[in-house]
Amino acid sequence: MAAVGLPGKSEDVAAANWSSLTLERPPCVNGTPWILYLLEECVDNVWDYSSVVIGLFSMFCFLLSTLPQVYEAYRNGKVDQAMSFGFLFFLFSGDLANLAGCYFTSQLPIQVVTVVFYIVTDVVLISQFFYYKMKNNSSTKSPALKWLCFLWCGAATIFLTALPKLILDDSAVSEFFRTSSSKSLEVSGYVCGYLASLFYLASRFPQLYKNFQRQSTEGTSYLLFALSMMGNGTYGLSVIVVLPSLKDSKRNFIIKHLAWLIGSLGVLVLDFFVTMQFITYRKNNSHKRHTALAALEVEPLLCEEEELSAF
Repeated sequence: MAAVGLPGKSEDVAAANWSSLTLERPPCVNGTPWILYLLEECVDNVWDYSSVVIGLFSMFCFLLSTLPQVYEAYRNGKVDQAMSFGFLFFLFSGDLANLAGCYFTSQLPIQVVTVVFYIVTDVVLISQFFYYKMKNNSSTKSPALKWLCFLWCGAATIFLTALPKLILDDSAVSEFFRTSSSKSLEVSGYVCGYLASLFYLASRFPQLYKNFQRQSTEGTSYLLFALSMMGNGTYGLSVIVVLPSLKDSKRNFIIKHLAWLIGSLGVLVLDFFVTMQFITYRKNNSHKRHTALAALEVEPLLCEEEELSAF
């Protein structure tokens, strides 16, 4: 928001290889302890260490990316006019595809929880969109609408909070079946990765058109796109940094990660166009704010004139 993750959050759920389907692991003598404990990855050289740290920073950027937009929607109250529903829909679809990829490839708990957090923030953004759309289109204020929105967000959050445990428990139960059909599950994970990248790329076009149509970016938080740019940029960097330490073919490694690299770098390029829109339409945003303030100042004067004329 989310993904990153928006949330263009192109997370490598199939090719990350941070979990193993086998129970026996080779000993990790010179590995970094906290990485081994957190990610179950044996990191024993500076290139792999740098890649992991940069990758975690990328994940952190995606985790924070949608929160500024949640606050901006609450503060502005016009998210239905500022945000494109197509943007929110494709962002949500991309995160769902990421979650499916985590399930098919038996990813680590930290990855499952991260993707579920992306989905929670997506649900909040979509709920805000419909809440303010109904509120702004309604002539009368309905307290029931606010409570309905709170109940929906609460129920969805509780369900999604319990979802990681259900996924991980199911992974433990069906480990035998996963081992016997690991090839088909790996293919399914790749398909989900390609779908996620496609959804994240598609999400930017409706928002770009919405901003162009309004000639304004008011009601949209730039931090959403700035943090997404940082996340996608550092994700691509984390993949490139690890290349010198590879013992196998670098070409095969690039091909294996190509879908997610295209998704990340493609969204990064599109977010540069969004940045240009924020710069170009900044004067329009200021003009609209000044016009709104002037209207608020003039309205009491008109009321006073009407009262005097009545006497």
